[in-house]
Amino acid sequence: MNRIERSWYQPLGLLNILLLPLSGLFWLLSSLRRGLFKLGLKRVYKAPVPVIIVGNIGIGGNGKTPFVLWLVPYLESLGLKVAVISRGYGAKPPSLPYRVTDNSSAAEAGDEPLLIYKRLGCPVMIGGDRQASIEMLMREDKPDIIVSDDGLQHYQLDRDIEICIVDAQRRFGNGLLLPAGPLRETPGRLKHTDLVVYNGESDGVGYELVRSGYFSVRDNQAVAQTAGQGVAVSAIGNPQRFEQSLRSDGIELTATLHFADHHAYSAADFATCEDQAVFMTEKDAVKCQSFGKENWYYLKVEAQPSAALTQQLNSLLKQKGIVNHGL
Repeated sequence: MNRIERSWYQPLGLLNILLLPLSGLFWLLSSLRRGLFKLGLKRVYKAPVPVIIVGNIGIGGNGKTPFVLWLVPYLESLGLKVAVISRGYGAKPPSLPYRVTDNSSAAEAGDEPLLIYKRLGCPVMIGGDRQASIEMLMREDKPDIIVSDDGLQHYQLDRDIEICIVDAQRRFGNGLLLPAGPLRETPGRLKHTDLVVYNGESDGVGYELVRSGYFSVRDNQAVAQTAGQGVAVSAIGNPQRFEQSLRSDGIELTATLHFADHHAYSAADFATCEDQAVFMTEKDAVKCQSFGKENWYYLKVEAQPSAALTQQLNSLLKQKGIVNHGL
């Protein structure tokens, strides 16, 4: 995390104040763009099946992917055939739209789309042109519903349900727009979403991340017992949450290595770890499997929704006519 990013979650300082004019420009341009879609001056694509957007108003570390990993199987349990679309941040596919397959690498597909595919096995398509991705899915997979991993601000795509994920710990940082703060839209945007879900909140409309075990980075096999100490390595938005989970499991961290979110790992990044055990997230692990060592592990987590979250989601699905039975 660089100096500017650190300042977003600290009391307002000189750096934030100096960046405020750029935040004003960001607000002006983004408001203008959204207004063009509202007025019908820019075309909006309506998919032939319902679309659920899972996004956020901030950048990085909100817990969006664990929620998608819970949401897709939940929709499938209601009898729906689900496909996922994603922009594929940082991905370099050979062509677009790009279907994630068993042979895809993290470099081609992006870390989050690859993780979603490996965990769920459902159709996953990436590309900045969401319409092209959906049209390909409709031709080849004929899903009943599309889940968009991110894309809350992609107003070119019409949506039936908007779900905004908020980190219950960090919330909105200093509450400012980029680059003075971490927000792409103001908190007032939440009033216009269908469902606001808090990551780290078990009582209200939210979910807790529950640890479900440690696995080998090299072969994805569950390990009964990990080393008592080692290095925590992460390229995620909120590494402190991950490191606290490790400590809660009794792991002594001899060092922590932080990289930018979606960092493309290489073996050289781990030179200082030497022969120590390495602990990382599942999202990091999909990028390190080809050079992972025997004592490298990742922590697998699952989203555990509150009763209020499930109830409100069910109500939305019925209200939108997506599901009319079994709820």
